[in-house]
Amino acid sequence: MTRDEIQEASADAVSRASLHLIGGGATTLADAALHAPFLEEAALRAQRPRPRIAVISLHPEAEEKAAALGELLVGAATGSIDLQLSTGRPGQPIGLEAIADVDGIAVGGGVVEEVRAGLEPPFGELRRLVSAGVPYLGVSAGAMIAAEGSLGGGSRIGGVVVSPEEPGEPGDELEIAAGIGLVDVAIEAHVAQRGTLSRLVAAVEAGLITGALGIDERTALIVGEGRLRVEGAGSVWRVIRTDGGVLVSTIGDAE
Repeated sequence: MTRDEIQEASADAVSRASLHLIGGGATTLADAALHAPFLEEAALRAQRPRPRIAVISLHPEAEEKAAALGELLVGAATGSIDLQLSTGRPGQPIGLEAIADVDGIAVGGGVVEEVRAGLEPPFGELRRLVSAGVPYLGVSAGAMIAAEGSLGGGSRIGGVVVSPEEPGEPGDELEIAAGIGLVDVAIEAHVAQRGTLSRLVAAVEAGLITGALGIDERTALIVGEGRLRVEGAGSVWRVIRTDGGVLVSTIGDAE
């Protein structure tokens, strides 16, 4: 997959709505600008005075995290918004009612495997809504599960360590499971902060994924309108396979 192809594939994964994927760490009003484009898009789509935003958390502290993300969105909005908070835990998946009649969908972080499992029942409806123009905001694990092939939390491939592990604690094998399918390249979060760029390189080289986009903390990747846009303090890393190996580059706002 060439650089142009990975950009075109990402942009073509949505029709009218955008994906707003944040690599984590943006938890205060100082980072409100990263959330503002999502809210602006939801407001433009809304057929009511106050856009309704679904806020979904599958974190171990789901109620607290959903409320915190909701407060951040309220603070980042230029006008009034209505929040529709939904929470879940292992064995308590999110239902269709969580995303019914909304103008935007925001999914927070947590353990990526648990977030993916808890949100899996409405994957098809999520794809339909985004195709119909409802913007999607994913933070950390919420960004990672937006991909067609969603990366898990493993740090080894074929038993070989490919990203940092806790001293004396062997990591798990990297597993890739079906994600929502809003974008057809893998998404990684917390890249610079957790040293996971090497994991993306190894996964592409091993043929586990055809390409990936890795997002640093306090950084947003916006996918839509035929281009990739980057906002925030860090980088978005593009990892693709080439004839000679693996090519790594960064995406700038001029892409």
